[in-house]
Amino acid sequence: MMINSATVALLIAAFLDYLIADPPFLPHPVQGMGMVISFVSKTVTNFTKNSLLRRIAGVVLGLGLIIGSGCLGWGLVYFSKQISIWLGLTIEVILLASCFAARSLRNAAIAVLTPLKNNEIETARTQLSYYVGRDTNNLSPPEILRAVLETIAENTTDGVTAPLFYAIVGLLIPPVGIVPFALAYKAASTLDSMIGYQREPFTDIGWFSAKFEDILTWLPCRLTVLTIGLLGRKPRQVWQVGKRDATQDPSPNAGWSECAYAVVLGVQLGGENTYQGLVKKKPLLGNPDFQITEAKIEQALGLTRTCFLSWLVLGVALSGAVG
Repeated sequence: MMINSATVALLIAAFLDYLIADPPFLPHPVQGMGMVISFVSKTVTNFTKNSLLRRIAGVVLGLGLIIGSGCLGWGLVYFSKQISIWLGLTIEVILLASCFAARSLRNAAIAVLTPLKNNEIETARTQLSYYVGRDTNNLSPPEILRAVLETIAENTTDGVTAPLFYAIVGLLIPPVGIVPFALAYKAASTLDSMIGYQREPFTDIGWFSAKFEDILTWLPCRLTVLTIGLLGRKPRQVWQVGKRDATQDPSPNAGWSECAYAVVLGVQLGGENTYQGLVKKKPLLGNPDFQITEAKIEQALGLTRTCFLSWLVLGVALSGAVG
């Protein structure tokens, strides 16, 4: 099996993410994406109230940022390699590692669980508010634990396996490479998280980003659900409960991802959440055979890590076989 430089970069990037996540002293690509999204969306919503113009602007913003991020990533890697192969490899590793969020997801969970263990409920609520969109001021400890587990289950796909999936796609298309595909997906995910809401002022400008991210995430999500089911030795149960519960979720992907974790862990997710004072009922996912505990959350993080490593090994093997 042949190992090329892109495969080496992917392995190093995955290892760096596992060790240190995103170093605070380095600029992150998502920060730049966020600045562009914020500037354009505010400019458009202030400039016009016309629904059609906002929708057109949303398409231009979405495609422009996604394609632009991929092209910029390709250019940085290509031209840095013209200067030095080692510089090119370094740039490739840094950009790719920024697309993975496995360590950041674990750190976020620990940041909430640590004060919760010490009965510092207010601190736990404050920490949780940095990572979720729901109101956290009045959440009870069981609700905090549910929120943490739902965050892990949903963001495993968006922040861990989907970027890895598109990096592996890049491995199989050497002229493009691993960074452009991963960065393009990261741009789509960032667009969805910032403006992909079905409420004003994002209803029109964010509709394209929300739908396009759903499409890009559909296949990685189903593969993630399958992998989690296999790792938990419950693939049939995941499929059966998913058909019953996940199809009721308004998101075509989040419900399935959360349902897979719920079934494997034997817990129930979903229910009532409050967003900016408004109560929103989400479908119940899974069966409440066990309570959500810190041990269950640790088990969920273990599933995410094992899923990521399994995909990494399979991706490298597939790349080597094709290469």
